[in-house]
Amino acid sequence: MSPATTTRPGGVAPPELSPRRRRLLDAALHVVADQGLRGLTHRAVDRQAELPEGSCSAYLRTRQALQGALTEYVAGTLAADVDRLAQEIGACTGDENRAVELAIALFDRWLDERELLLAKLELSLEASRNPELAAVLGAWRGRLVEVIAQVIPPRDGPVDGAGGPEAARSAAEQSTERAEALAASFDGILLAALLKPARERRDFLSRSLALTMRALTRD
Repeated sequence: MSPATTTRPGGVAPPELSPRRRRLLDAALHVVADQGLRGLTHRAVDRQAELPEGSCSAYLRTRQALQGALTEYVAGTLAADVDRLAQEIGACTGDENRAVELAIALFDRWLDERELLLAKLELSLEASRNPELAAVLGAWRGRLVEVIAQVIPPRDGPVDGAGGPEAARSAAEQSTERAEALAASFDGILLAALLKPARERRDFLSRSLALTMRALTRD
């Protein structure tokens, strides 16, 4: 068994950590992706990282601490990607089509990181029962929603027509609501893509993302 790699597509580095802690958390990510959260034990992480038994528990003494650190690692890695996307979008201000292409490219890149996506899905399910994990994942999702809101164009008028409930809400509120819907849709699309045969995933992802963005961003 070889140690989990820390090289990521797109050149986006995970959050700054000591080499040993990064190695342990990267190994934990792979354990969760392969075995689910039930398989996340200190011993399993040590084996995956090819480190002496007791190495993981020396850094993270309890399973709860291990779960929390892994959640922060996954969320921080995703947040670094989203922050990079925000910088790229900022560099093409006014070019809506390019901004959409960049957003789709990020999700396409995530598709290549099966372990990261599966670990996020496992941790997201656990977060529905764990407020501390939910807060960590909610922070990165909030950042993603902010960036998506920058990409989608404002609507020309209220969704429900003049005088309807939408008329009293600001354009920013409506944009955020649509961005949240897109972020949730993207999660489902990524999961559905992972369930497809490998040769079909990228085409399915591109088509589904484009259809969803058109449906939720156009009048």
